[in-house]
Amino acid sequence: MQQKKIGIIGTGAIAVKHAQAIESLANAELVGLFNPNPESAKKAKAQFAVPVFSDWDEFIGIPGLSIVCICTPSGLHLEPALKAIEAGKHVFIEKPIEVTLERADRLIKAADEKRVKLGVVFQNRFSPDFQKLYKAVKAGEFGKLLMGNAAVNWFRSAEYYSSSQWKGTLTYDGGGALINQAIHTLDLLLEVMGEVDSVFGKIKTALYPIEGEDLGAALVNFKLGAMGTITAGTSLFPGYPERLEVYGTEGSAILEAGKLVAWNVRGKASPIANSEIIAASGSSDPNAIGFELHASQWKDFLDSIETGNQPEVNGPKSRKSLELIRAIYQSSKEEKLILFPFMG
Repeated sequence: MQQKKIGIIGTGAIAVKHAQAIESLANAELVGLFNPNPESAKKAKAQFAVPVFSDWDEFIGIPGLSIVCICTPSGLHLEPALKAIEAGKHVFIEKPIEVTLERADRLIKAADEKRVKLGVVFQNRFSPDFQKLYKAVKAGEFGKLLMGNAAVNWFRSAEYYSSSQWKGTLTYDGGGALINQAIHTLDLLLEVMGEVDSVFGKIKTALYPIEGEDLGAALVNFKLGAMGTITAGTSLFPGYPERLEVYGTEGSAILEAGKLVAWNVRGKASPIANSEIIAASGSSDPNAIGFELHASQWKDFLDSIETGNQPEVNGPKSRKSLELIRAIYQSSKEEKLILFPFMG
């Protein structure tokens, strides 16, 4: 398999995770990073073993560069992604795809028209235990689905927000706990439970002086008849591992921090191995996660380029969790049930 040359836009903490993931793959090579601020680019050079550019033309003109990874603040995904797509590069974007559906749709359309791959980072899909849960649901082991619950009851210190110019802002973060922290677990919820029929939600800013929410809850009705609940926060001390619960007529399972902690199906033994391993969670520390699941998703994205198939998380798939979150925001604003599809 041909080695792919990759460039990263952004030089923050998540860019470091991607650099580690790329370095772990035999068919990938990180060849440069881009930060438009010359001072920031200069400081970042000490972190990375490759050039860090502040000139766009120099970055996008790196010989052999074929993939651009977007690691900017969420509300700044569209513009550099469009420029990379126009240059004919495949694009791999950190979640969420963007902060509004309109901006997400512009990105998806551009990639389709230019016929380049568009992938969005939802690495938790590649957890072996989530894969086990997903396959069991699709095989009907839990029977007809009745309820799916997602809880991302996390905590962030005041310094988490005050040390950043973009965290918790509507322009750059798109909101707060739901769109930044909870979106990974909501992606898993939708993958298991299917399409949404309607949602009623409420958000509030309870603890921190930010524009976005640090607390939110929602009741979801799924098209196949199941119900679900969502709770999310960054104000919930001390922060507990994210949790996904799935209940059906024949059994149930609980995924916590990417690891199955409960599995009960009528008349069958649990497949959960006895293990003392504790899965990494960003419940109280955003840097607590490793890079291994990112590497798994990078492998899938590289494979999609080689085979011509769609990556596991393409633009339309990633849009679903954004649609749900934007609908919760709208529901809270209007204090009413929001029906799907939601285009706001």
